[in-house]
Amino acid sequence: MVTALKQLTVFLAGGIEFAAAIIVGVAAIQATLRSCPLFIPRKTPLGDEVEIIRLSLGRWLTLAIEFELAADILRTAVTPTWNDIGQLAAIVVLRTVLNYFLQREVSRAESRRRPTSQQS
Repeated sequence: MVTALKQLTVFLAGGIEFAAAIIVGVAAIQATLRSCPLFIPRKTPLGDEVEIIRLSLGRWLTLAIEFELAADILRTAVTPTWNDIGQLAAIVVLRTVLNYFLQREVSRAESRRRPTSQQS
């Protein structure tokens, strides 16, 4: 019974990691497709469109980081050696810091856009 639960947990962690990869892949494809028209020369500045694409991609990457963290937690729950726990702690810190700065950048960009969109 315990072995089956461990296998199920490892399987779930793999599925969550796969979901994170799908999120990153789809977000990157979406950002690429949305940015292609920006390469066509025009008279208006591109700043607003580029910012919208960056914000969308940043939100999706933040979500993918959360999925990856969930998968790491599940894997560590199955084999909780001190080495695994230490590695999880390092991963949690790195991903949390990365997520924090990414979210901060997204929030800043959104706050820069708000005054512009409220005037319209």
